[in-house]
Amino acid sequence: MSNEPERTGRTVDVAVIVPAFNEAESLPELVERIDAAVTGMGRTYEVWIVDDGSSDGTFAVAEKLAGANPQVHCLGFARNFGKAAALSAGFQAVDARIVITMDADLQDDPAEIPSLVALIEEGWDLVSGWKQDRQDGFIKNKTSRVFNWVTGRMCGLFLHDFNCGLKAYRREVTGRVRLYGEMHRYVPALAHLDGFRVTEKPVRHAARKYGRTKYGPARFINGFLDLLTVYFLHARRTSPLHFFGRIGLAFLTVGGGISLYYLVWWLTGHGLHLRPSLLLGLVLIILSFQFISLGLIAELVVAGRRPERDFRIARRV
Repeated sequence: MSNEPERTGRTVDVAVIVPAFNEAESLPELVERIDAAVTGMGRTYEVWIVDDGSSDGTFAVAEKLAGANPQVHCLGFARNFGKAAALSAGFQAVDARIVITMDADLQDDPAEIPSLVALIEEGWDLVSGWKQDRQDGFIKNKTSRVFNWVTGRMCGLFLHDFNCGLKAYRREVTGRVRLYGEMHRYVPALAHLDGFRVTEKPVRHAARKYGRTKYGPARFINGFLDLLTVYFLHARRTSPLHFFGRIGLAFLTVGGGISLYYLVWWLTGHGLHLRPSLLLGLVLIILSFQFISLGLIAELVVAGRRPERDFRIARRV
């Protein structure tokens, strides 16, 4: 597919983006349920299915659904790029006041769409689903709780379920948030750090009906690394020297204290020998200057950014 998906040329009230990877069996039922949920709201809408390089005929099914329903559109990747890329392509393709994202595996209930849209119209910029009664395995449930707690602590946004696929966005959010790698699980945090109003809503969660989960153990490692990226590039982007400088000063304090001890020891007439603690002090001093230098370099990068990329105007009179 091209890097710039073509829009349909008309603005609709609601657009539903469905990233799909090997979900050919579930798509017909999902589209039918989305159609029933949004049609009942009496609003113009579109459904965008983004095939993420599936090998089970997902794109062929999506094409068939698009041919039978003018509200359905589809995009297809040549290979698997990941959910973040699929969502990013969908965000570029749609032209809607409100954007809904949901997984293609039928675990998200389309009947929740009207209530999510209602919260957006109340003034929220992003509404994230909260799967209170998760129909996942024990390990996935427990690790998700740890993930949500750590993410909340690091980003200052406390949600019960950051990674729920069912979300509603105001169009300003989808136009602002940049997704790459596996950043899709941090969309609420990214929006919050950009100044948008974020909330959550309990939603129903069903057991998987077809196929199997696409996430393996690697997602936990990738998720942690992506969280560090979010923290450094967003939470600390206004003054990176404050972050790296504190680490450098901590190392300098410990390393300098150790070195000062041995300096006093030598000045009082004691002999110096090669000791592990002495080497540790010197290494910490060297690391402290490296961290401070890294913070200064990051400050130069931030200073070169255009100001409008670092803040969002919330109101204009």
